[in-house]
Order: sequence, then C-alpha cells, then structure tokens
Amino acid sequence: MRKLLVFAAAAAVAFGAGIASAADPIVIKFSHVVADNTPKGHGATLFKEMVEKKLAGKVKVEVYPNSQLFGDAKEMEALLLGDVQIIAPSLSKFEKFTKKLQVFDLPFLFDDVAAIDRFQAGAMGQTMLKSMADKGYTGLGYWHNGMKQMSANKELRLPGDAAGLKFRIQASTVLEEQFKALKANPQKMAFAEVYQALQTGVVDGQENTWSNIYTQKFFEVQKAFTETNHGVVDYMVVTNTKFWAGLPADIRTELEKIMKEVTTAVNKRADDDNADARKKIVDSGRTKIITLTAQEKAAWRDAMKPMWDKFAGDIGKDTIEGALAANAKKTN
Repeated sequence: MRKLLVFAAAAAVAFGAGIASAADPIVIKFSHVVADNTPKGHGATLFKEMVEKKLAGKVKVEVYPNSQLFGDAKEMEALLLGDVQIIAPSLSKFEKFTKKLQVFDLPFLFDDVAAIDRFQAGAMGQTMLKSMADKGYTGLGYWHNGMKQMSANKELRLPGDAAGLKFRIQASTVLEEQFKALKANPQKMAFAEVYQALQTGVVDGQENTWSNIYTQKFFEVQKAFTETNHGVVDYMVVTNTKFWAGLPADIRTELEKIMKEVTTAVNKRADDDNADARKKIVDSGRTKIITLTAQEKAAWRDAMKPMWDKFAGDIGKDTIEGALAANAKKTN
C-alpha cells in the first residue's frame, strides 16, 4: 500500500511538472556578430520586442549580439546543433550550400540597394530562401546592411593602388577572386578579429558598410576609405528547418508575419543607419573619405567585372541576368 501511495505521489509530481513544462514559453536564441546599433542589431532587437508583445507568454526571444555566443565561423554549425534558433549570416556564408547565392558577392553587379531589394523580392530571390531547407537551413527573409566601401592605410583611387596589399575578406570564393583580380592578397578572417588585425598590420585593409565600419571603429585604424559601393553586405535570416517545422502552426504563422514586418522596417532603416554612420566618421576627423570620379569608378568596375563570367557557370547566367534586370527596374 505504501509503495502504491509513493508511486501515485511521484506520478502526480511528474504530471504536474509536465503541465508546468507545457506552459513554459518557447525560447528562441537569436545570435549575431555585429553591434546592436547596426541594421542587423536593430532588426534582432525589434524582432524580440514584437514577438514578446504579440506572443506574450508563448515565445521568448533572447538576443546575443557582437559574437557573444558564437562568431561567424561557428554560428552556422550552432544553428544545426540547436544551440541557437535564429541567426542572420551575411549571404557570403552560404556558398557551400548553394552557389546561386554567390550572385550577391559579384562586384558592381547591382547598381544600388533598391535593385537588390527588387531582385530579392522577385521569384529568384524568394526561391533562394528555401533552397537550403533540405540541408537544415530555412530562410525567413533578407535584411539589408548596405553597399560596401573599401579601406586601407593608403589612398585607393585606382585598382592598381590595391596591388600587394592584404585585405580581410569573409569566407567567400568570389571575394577571394575579386581581390586577386586587383593583385591584392585576400585574407579570410572572422569579423570579430578585424579591428585588431587592422590595428596591428596583420591586414592592410578591408571592405564593409559604413554602419559596420563605424560601430566596429575600423575608421580609427585605417588612413583612408574609398567610397566604391562595389558590392553589398546583406543577410539572410535563417532558422533550423526541423525546429521551425516543429513549432505549433499558429505560433509559426505569427512568427512569419512578425518577421515580414521586421524585415520591412530593417530594410527601410538601413540607408539611414549607413548615412548616419558615414557622417559620424567624417565628423570624427580620424580618417579620409575618397569620392571617386566617374572615370575612376569605371576603372574599378572594369577590373572586377571579369568575375561575372568567371562564376557564371556556378551561379547561372539566368541568375546574373535576373540581377541585371533588377537594375533596370524590372522584376524577375
């Protein structure tokens, strides 16, 4: 009889624990490698705020900026392992899973962020979001950061000025070949290591957006920035495919709606963030910003454009043509 009572009590405790567990909110860890006051940082914070307002008590979002949990070399693996539930890597990080996303690394392919937005909203861009689902990554949206600028400890006015210099790049085959075309030396390096590498001379220069350049203080350790707008740093917000599929349908639907709203807000704000960062860099007086003439910019474009043909086989000529069509304000 005593054993029966003990068993009944234990069962009651277990049942009660099950009820409590079922009532616990779903925790989503959102990890990223940049500062809070960047387009991606603003987006992650806004996502947290909106989720905890609209799904109060059901979903909790924890945001970990500045590589607090994982650097950009480890976050992709962490997502597959379930150590985080959402990350927003730059599009360069996905080339090992689909070559088509290399289109975003091709230099001087897109005229501006508006063209990129049109391409991403079109059929090709939307298909890419789901193109890695079978590998464990489900895309939830594209977040703009902005156009890339180039810097070094010498003035870069013409492509030949980059020859022999060491440039930090993301882990991207296209970006590696881009700098080789300039007769420079590309060095793959985690984002969190760049400031010290520039400061100590491990690398001579880098490419990035104004918001990242300002928030990471790269302008303190570079003598000159060239406003090239030669490429883009954008992100794909991704989640673990199994995690996302395993969410209750109503929760998943609401999270998708929230992500769509946040994506619109982030992309509208990105231009303002970059303009503000550029102004602060100028006001600091710590470095020089070089504005290229039309002829100088054409020289840079001519030096890098061979990358289009070099990677057309992997990316697909139709994808490159779709990007060019977006420049012409056409949808694909």
